Amino acid sequence: MKKVILFAATAAILLSSCASKKELLSCRDENKSLTANLQSTREDLAGKNARITSLEEQLRGMQQALKTSEQKYAKLQESLDKSLSNASQNNISIEKLVDQINESNQYIRHLVEVKSKSDSLNMVLSNNLTRSLSKEELKEVDVQVLKGVVYISLADNMLYKSGSYEINDRAAETLSKIAKIITDYKDYDVLIEGNTDNVPISKTNIRNNWDLSCLRASSVVQALQTKYGVDPKRLTAGGRGEYNPLQSNDTELGKQRNRRTQIIITPKLDEFMELIGEAPETK
Repeated sequence: MKKVILFAATAAILLSSCASKKELLSCRDENKSLTANLQSTREDLAGKNARITSLEEQLRGMQQALKTSEQKYAKLQESLDKSLSNASQNNISIEKLVDQINESNQYIRHLVEVKSKSDSLNMVLSNNLTRSLSKEELKEVDVQVLKGVVYISLADNMLYKSGSYEINDRAAETLSKIAKIITDYKDYDVLIEGNTDNVPISKTNIRNNWDLSCLRASSVVQALQTKYGVDPKRLTAGGRGEYNPLQSNDTELGKQRNRRTQIIITPKLDEFMELIGEAPETK
């Protein structure tokens, strides 16, 4: 009986020992598996952390790039705003410039019209005077239009007594024709200009050629006023002596040409000065 009990106990111990060994092996296998899983998980976690770090660095780079882009955009916007402002100001300046150019063109056209009208009147005046003079008178009277001015040049031997400033009787008809033209053209001023050669004057009552040229011009002015009714407000008398020669005084013909009285008919200067005063201002 005792032998049976001992056998049973031994068998139980052996069975129990076998069961513990299996469990231990199973635990070891499970532990290996868990360890492997843990290592794999750690490696996977390390990889994900590295990926997260890389993504964070990329994000910081993108944020910095975005900030730089925003700064560049702000500068571009500022530059664009300035450009638009300058363009607007330039447009205003261009508009003002165009207005000034148009105003100047209108003023120039007006001047050209006035000049053309003046030139036309001068030609008509010159032609009327030339037609009114006889062939004999035209030998001693020269009529020209130069730079918008009518010049009537009369020889001294036709107008005056020799070495004198008194007007000849035979000059009366010629002066009357010139006076009629002057009277007809009321918008013109008239300058009478005396000229001499370089031969000194030997009259006791005349000091020199300056005196002689001025006295001759004054004689013509007074004749136009008193005998032919020309408004004296339109008349000016002046003398240039021997200092405005047409030709050399070395020859008798040259001296004869230089001894002359010119009647210079010009448009009223105040009208042109008013036009100049009306000129558009430039800025």
